[in-house]
Amino acid sequence: MAWDKYKASLLEEKSKLEKELSSIATKNPEHPGEWEVKAPDMNPMVSDQSELADMFEELETQTGLEAQLEERLKHVNGALKRIEEDRFGKCSVCGKSIEEKRLDANPFAETCIKHMAR
Repeated sequence: MAWDKYKASLLEEKSKLEKELSSIATKNPEHPGEWEVKAPDMNPMVSDQSELADMFEELETQTGLEAQLEERLKHVNGALKRIEEDRFGKCSVCGKSIEEKRLDANPFAETCIKHMAR
């Protein structure tokens, strides 16, 4: 089975994820593949407690979003690596082919439908 359509889809997803991540985070130079949230401008001299609370809430929201995007990017990169290593589309549990409908729904799936986590 040719994996070109999945590779194209994964590369497009990777580009979108990296673009979205770069809007809220920067690449961690010490740990390739990891990102760090860009902290909002925190002015310690802010006297308005609600404004300070808003800044912390924004940071918390961005941290959660960054973690989700980074996790998804790791899955996408893993699938791209499996394509390059000719392991894509094979269940990591039983070694059988992953169903096309499963890969269409989730191109970075590592298991067949029978072995997917419930």
